[in-house]
Amino acid sequence: MPKPKIAIYWCASCGGCEEAFVDLAEGILGVLEAVDIVFWPVAMDFKKSDVCAMPDKSIVATFLNGAIRTSEQEEMARMLRRKSQFLIAYGACACSGGIPGLANQFSREQLLRYVYEEAPTVTNDAKTRPLARFGDNGHTLELARMRNLVRSLDQVVEVDYYIPGCPPTPKLTQAAIGALLAGKLPEKGSVLAPDTALCSECPRRSTKPTDLSFTAFRRPHEILLDPAKCLLAQGVVCMGPATRAGCEAACPSGNMPCTGCFGPTSRVRDQGAKMLSSLCSNIAARDEAAINEVLDGIPDPVGTFYRYSLPKSLIRRKADLPAEVGTPEP
Repeated sequence: MPKPKIAIYWCASCGGCEEAFVDLAEGILGVLEAVDIVFWPVAMDFKKSDVCAMPDKSIVATFLNGAIRTSEQEEMARMLRRKSQFLIAYGACACSGGIPGLANQFSREQLLRYVYEEAPTVTNDAKTRPLARFGDNGHTLELARMRNLVRSLDQVVEVDYYIPGCPPTPKLTQAAIGALLAGKLPEKGSVLAPDTALCSECPRRSTKPTDLSFTAFRRPHEILLDPAKCLLAQGVVCMGPATRAGCEAACPSGNMPCTGCFGPTSRVRDQGAKMLSSLCSNIAARDEAAINEVLDGIPDPVGTFYRYSLPKSLIRRKADLPAEVGTPEP
């Protein structure tokens, strides 16, 4: 009997999700025995044309990591959606847009101008930029086009399941593959991680006070952190209360605050707004000047509260982006 076929693909991300499969250690041997990997370009020599030639739905599951930033990534996402019975958004970038999604604070023109013309390490007096299409001596070369927005996978194609994390843990990855092979997957659209806040599995949870009363916020490098005390109680922004469990509190266990990579629970519509609301309602000061002084301790609110979720947030992008002439695509 032929083994189930799976695919693994990398879009706009750092590559950590690819390493997460390798982090299965000896567990990956069991995976390789149970499945036939038919597409994993970062690890093996596969050709796109071979996958395109496969019948639709012939791949049981594709684990696609990374956000969608370019036309090539969108094309691959649509092709793998057609070829797969299950498309799994693997990792924070695919689930919510991830760190690449922070680019939605700027227009495409701002980004291109800075990278190719204004960056301190760039010398480009002619203001030359890559051409999306170039012909020479009868040959044509086409490059991927950069879209106006960074999008999560489900803003481009239908997604069956989500495995969050930056990157997902080997434990969650192996459990998802096991459920897939056993045919014991939950309801379509489910996030394959616990639906409770990270605080529930944090070893510091017993020290979290009921009344925080913030008088100041400190960044981790500005304070000597107590490894046994709740980070919020120490005035450090920890996204744990607004973030889904499943990572086994890896960052707080390493004496660093949660940054929110597992995304929100099912009861939270906007992860950043949830956390911001919680913090602001617990500021001790009551007059505007004193409140602003406390909030000045968070110099990058978007990067703090929407580090992994800006494309899926209620705000999604900067509101005053200039119109981009001749580029109707998202």
